[in-house]
Amino acid sequence: MQRDSLPAILAACRTRRVLVVGDVMLDRFIRGNVSRISPEAPVPVVHVTREDAYPGGAANVARNLAPFAGKVHVLGVTGTGPLTAQLHDLLTGHGIDTSGLLASDEHETIVKTRVVARGQQVARIDRETIKPPSPALVARALAWLDEKLPEVDAVIIEDYAKGFLTQELVDAITQRVTARGIPVTVDPNPGNPLRWHQATTVKPNRKEAFEAAGIPDPGDVPLATLLALLPSLADRLREKWDTRQLLITLGEHGMALLETGQPLYHTPTRAREVFDVSGAGDTAIALYTLALAAGCPAPQAAEISNLASGVVVAKAGTATLTPEELLEAADR
Repeated sequence: MQRDSLPAILAACRTRRVLVVGDVMLDRFIRGNVSRISPEAPVPVVHVTREDAYPGGAANVARNLAPFAGKVHVLGVTGTGPLTAQLHDLLTGHGIDTSGLLASDEHETIVKTRVVARGQQVARIDRETIKPPSPALVARALAWLDEKLPEVDAVIIEDYAKGFLTQELVDAITQRVTARGIPVTVDPNPGNPLRWHQATTVKPNRKEAFEAAGIPDPGDVPLATLLALLPSLADRLREKWDTRQLLITLGEHGMALLETGQPLYHTPTRAREVFDVSGAGDTAIALYTLALAAGCPAPQAAEISNLASGVVVAKAGTATLTPEELLEAADR
């Protein structure tokens, strides 16, 4: 990718509208200091100094898009109450349309609370009930989608295996999106083995890709050996998922793009340092999809996605980046 072309691509991105569908969450961080062990149990006593909250899961993908896209919408299910209100406030604060967050008394808003002391996570507290949506909730989701889809240039399906995405709902979404001729990309989860028929791109990470293909991961091998295995792996996944493109994130080895009828395209990692990989996959699918919507060919979209992910992993927590940071990374 030529650095000189990036400002024009980013300008085109600002005219695009993207919908994120999937498992929305609230990420909470309780930060503090530890100076002693509890007399009640062999656990550290954390003296709280700060509390933060961020959109998580599919909501974090929407948050990653917000600085780059013209408009971002999110479709998912939540519970009710103050934590749900907090998630709404965080998203609307980024200019994200939350009218597709469907409140349900049968569900609760998924909350992941991390307790962090001196930069180290000492505990994580998950609040979630995994259950599929009722037929009535599916009908609400599709009615909202039918109304909103004419305003959208691309759709991301973000699966965290928390119950919202069923085969029925996914099939209905992809049929509607592909009928409009716009990209639909998928971030899959092996805990929810769905078929991704008609998706433009499926973006598993390395572990997910080998697991889904039923091929043992070769482990710590030279990059050339790893890349040589990917075409046959991709053949299995394309047959299984019926998708044209696979974008496989490879951790310290960057990303590999495998398109039907094209040679493997590998882009090495652009990360200068790795501090925290939390949310890097969200950044990858967000920027890749937006670049496709802006008219970039898939290899160029992969380069932008890889560059953005390299910025985010150098940050702590559920991080995002700005267009200015992306341009600075391209300069480096």
